Amino acid sequence: QVQLVESGGGSVQVGGSLKLSCAASGYRIRSNCMAWFRGKEREGGATIYTGSVKTDYADSVKGRFTISQDNAKNTLTLYLQMNSLKPDDTAMYYCAAGLVTAVGGICPRLSDRYSYWGQGTQVTVSS
Repeated sequence: QVQLVESGGGSVQVGGSLKLSCAASGYRIRSNCMAWFRGKEREGGATIYTGSVKTDYADSVKGRFTISQDNAKNTLTLYLQMNSLKPDDTAMYYCAAGLVTAVGGICPRLSDRYSYWGQGTQVTVSS
């Protein structure tokens, strides 16, 4: 049973930072794709291929957000460091994982490719 549990959301002012975490259990952590998406449309993706640690970002978050991972013995924690936050970044943020084909070592930023989802953590950016 795959479980993804997000944490770290909250309220922050414009220009501030937040770091989201996603604890993944029951998931084959070697050489698979994980990602962060946001909103009802699951857009603005940031992906990471856990085998090579190659990352990819939507234009809307590139240069401001950083996706990373921490592999412990039997668990994996996914992070999303968010800097220079804007009101448009306000959304529910979701951690996702799946047996997704990484093309050229890059995981796709297509949310329908991911099978497993967390419950989400809310980020609110106020001006």
